Amino acid sequence: MTLSTYAVGIGLRQPHYRQVVQAERDSLQPVSFVEVHSENFFGCGGAALKVLEQVRQQNELSLHGVGLGLGNAVALDTGHLQAIKNLVQRYKPALVSEHVCWNATAEATFNDLLPLPYTQESLLHLCAHIDQTQDFLQCRILIENASAYLQFADDEYDEFTFIAEAVKRTGCGILLDVNNLYVNAKNLGTSLSSALGTLTSLPGGTIGEIHLAGHLNTGEGLLIDDHGSRVSEPVWQLYQQTLAMVGPAPTLIEWDTQIPALEVLLQEAVTAHGFLEPSHA
Repeated sequence: MTLSTYAVGIGLRQPHYRQVVQAERDSLQPVSFVEVHSENFFGCGGAALKVLEQVRQQNELSLHGVGLGLGNAVALDTGHLQAIKNLVQRYKPALVSEHVCWNATAEATFNDLLPLPYTQESLLHLCAHIDQTQDFLQCRILIENASAYLQFADDEYDEFTFIAEAVKRTGCGILLDVNNLYVNAKNLGTSLSSALGTLTSLPGGTIGEIHLAGHLNTGEGLLIDDHGSRVSEPVWQLYQQTLAMVGPAPTLIEWDTQIPALEVLLQEAVTAHGFLEPSHA
C-alpha cells in the first residue's frame, strides 16, 4: 500500500491505545495513518500486538525503527532485522523507516540515536547497511535525519549532501524530520536553505514521509529535540517552506514525552492538514 502524499498521521503511543482502537473512523479525522516504533512490537504475543492488529485493520501503518543502527561500524544485529521483517510480513506497512545514526560498538549497545561523522568511511558503512536491510526486508526503507548537538572536525560532507549521496547509492528514500532540520540549524549554525536546496535536486518521490514534533528551548542558545510539546511556530513555517520546495509528502505528528490527550495530537494533525491542502490546490 502506498500512502497519499497528502496523508496525515499520528504516532501511536501506549496512553492512547484504547481510544484509538475504540474510535469511530470519523472521530480521528484528518488522521489516515498511524506510526509505531517497531521495537515496541517485537514480542511474540501480548496486549501490544493485539492492539496493533486491531489498529492496522482500521488504519494504514508506518513502522519507524529506533534501534537498528544503520550507521554502526559493526555488523547489524540479524535478530533485530528478522524481528522487523516479521512485522513487515504480518502487517504490510505502507512505510518502513530507520535513522541516520549509530548506536553500537563491538563492546556495547546504547539506547540513543548518536550522530554520524559525515565522512566517506561513514557513508560506506551506512550504504552497506541500507542495502543489507532493504535486501533482507525486501522493501524500500526511508532514512531519517537525526538531531545533533555537535559537529565532527573530520566531516567531509554537510548533513543533507551526505544523506542525498546515500539515497543515490542505495535507492532508499528520506524521512525528512523538519523539527530536526530546524533544531540542528539553530544549534550548529548551519543553513536551512542549503539543506532544502540539496533535497530539491533529488528525484521526485525521494521524500517518502515528513515528521513534525516539538522541541525544548533551554533559553541558553540550545534546542533539545524532546518531542514533548506542540510544533513550534518556526517549525510550522519551515514545514510550509519545505512543502513549497519539495512538494507534499505523508506527514506525521510525533509526541513521545509528556504525552498529552489524544485530542491535542488531533489538533496538531488538523494544522498539518491545513498546510498540505493548499499545496493540493
